Amino acid sequence: MPPFNGLTRRHILASGVAAGAMGFLPRAAMAQSQVSLQLSWLHSTQFAGSYIALDRGLWRDAGLEVSLLPGGPNAPVEPPVVAGTALVGISAADYTAAAVAEGAPFKIIGVAMQNNPFAITSLTSNPVHVPADLEGKRIGMALANTPVLRALCTLNGVDFDAIEVIPTQYSPQPLVAGEVDCLLSWETDLPVALTVQGIENTTMLLADHGYAVHSQTYIATEDSIANRRADIVALMAGEVAGWDAYRADTEAATDLTLRMFPDAGLDRETQLLQAARQVPLMFSDLTDANGFGWWTDETVAANIETLALLDRDVTADLWDRSILEEVHG
Repeated sequence: MPPFNGLTRRHILASGVAAGAMGFLPRAAMAQSQVSLQLSWLHSTQFAGSYIALDRGLWRDAGLEVSLLPGGPNAPVEPPVVAGTALVGISAADYTAAAVAEGAPFKIIGVAMQNNPFAITSLTSNPVHVPADLEGKRIGMALANTPVLRALCTLNGVDFDAIEVIPTQYSPQPLVAGEVDCLLSWETDLPVALTVQGIENTTMLLADHGYAVHSQTYIATEDSIANRRADIVALMAGEVAGWDAYRADTEAATDLTLRMFPDAGLDRETQLLQAARQVPLMFSDLTDANGFGWWTDETVAANIETLALLDRDVTADLWDRSILEEVHG
């Protein structure tokens, strides 16, 4: 990341300098502009970087009054962004590609998760270490995710028909009960639930085996990028600073989450583990060099290849890095 007066933004945050002093939040003296950020799921440490930005007044000092709208099974991200109810939404490249195919005017303007969180979770006593280990195994998963498993097999030369797919609810219980040998899960949830129960488990991250689909991506409409650009830049600058602070202290980020949402039914031990597991998904040598949310032409090309295996045909112009270039400039 380029220096700012000799210091990176992370150094500035660590030193306790007020957010308004950061040159990348330029509109502190202006009237507050009300905007909403649509989250992709219910409140948890999954979005703790955003909570830090809100709690520290990073957006307020940039002239924004930001509302964080929770998602969930009945709250898809894309409709409120299209309707303008939310200025920016947090989605994933495959969902965005599907929406664009139906005419939605979206651009991906930031990539929070550098590595896709999909993982194969197994018991350490019967582990899945590499895709070839799936042959002869029973995998529990939602049938809607069959294209994900097929893509993984295609990328790694694995015989899909040699795997027994068993429809299951999204729970570790079928694995614990011996009904399946492994589960398709996120790296940050079912493995954490098993660990909290004291059950030794092993995860194989699909991203380590060629499955390249950007996740927890920031999306905005072409109209908003053109006509509300300053608001989007300020919103994303707060996200960058908030997530850098999250990385520096995931325990503090977890405790903030619990304080902000005391009625969300969040368990501290679980949230701490989830927060820690999220860091290597969101930060990499690429973000160390260029800043949070970054991507390259090479990572986009890998996404296009994997998305094609999911029957999502996209072109590189789905990704628009101009907002991040202003933020990190």
